[in-house]
Formats: sequence, structure tokens, C-alpha cells
Amino acid sequence: MSKILQPSTLDPTDRRMLRLLRADGRISNADLAAAIGLSPSACLRRRLLLEAAGVIRGYTAIIEEQATQARTVVIVQITLERQTEDAFNRFEAAVRQCPEVCECYLMTGASDYQLRVEARDAADYERIHKEQLSRMPGVSRIQSAFAIRTVVRSTPAPGTED
Repeated sequence: MSKILQPSTLDPTDRRMLRLLRADGRISNADLAAAIGLSPSACLRRRLLLEAAGVIRGYTAIIEEQATQARTVVIVQITLERQTEDAFNRFEAAVRQCPEVCECYLMTGASDYQLRVEARDAADYERIHKEQLSRMPGVSRIQSAFAIRTVVRSTPAPGTED
């Protein structure tokens, strides 16, 4: 496997490409190539290699919440009964199957996982809690907090990552 395909060994050109794509996923290949100092064909080849290697997992749009049906954001802390590799693997496999979970992080501290869940409203979150979260393998405690409003939601600013 070449150096470019290993995320731990990305070169400065790969990192600059990733910063630019994170800031604007719709940047044209020609503009991206010019910004990183490559020919368009070399730039496209690199980007496709990064996609194939899973470094670039996809592209998305950040939607203005008022433009769509409002969603309730719930931050959920999960504590498992046991902190073993098997328990973590089983929980993580189950949480990946829950479409309302937008983000899931393995944490240090008082809880094992922190999730960002999106629901239509409090009643919808109650359904998610009862039918999905509480039934996940190994869950011993669920602590939920409802977001009042979004203050900042963005991708990292260009230049803030290695």
C-alpha cells in the first residue's frame, strides 16, 4: 500500500487537500488542483485514492436548521455494565444501526460513550430511548440532555488540523 493510502502518513499535500475539501466539499477539481499546486489529473488521482482508502468517507451539506423541519438535539451519555473489548464492540455495532444517532464517541471520564441524537421532539426521543438506546447490549445507564439552541455548528476552520 502506498504512503498516500495510510492516514497516519499523509503528506503535506494530502493534508492541504483535506483542509480545503473540509472547508468546501464542492470545490471544483481545477480550483483544488491550483490551490495545492498539482495538475488537475494528479489532484483527481490523489483525491480518488484518499476516497478509496476511506480517508475521505463522503461529502455532506450543512443545512440551515430554520430552512427545514426543526430537529431536537439530545446529548446522551451512555455507561456500560462492563468496560471490556467485547462489550465495546457489541455496543458500537448496535449504535451504528440506530439512524437517529448522528455522532458517537468513546469517552474518558464518568460515562463510556457520548452520542448526539436527533429527534423530531421530546416524544420522539422518548421512543428512541425506550425502543433503541435502552435495548442496546450492555447499557447500564443513560443520561440525556436536550439542547436549547445551536450556538456554533461548523466544520473545523481551515488550518486548524495537521
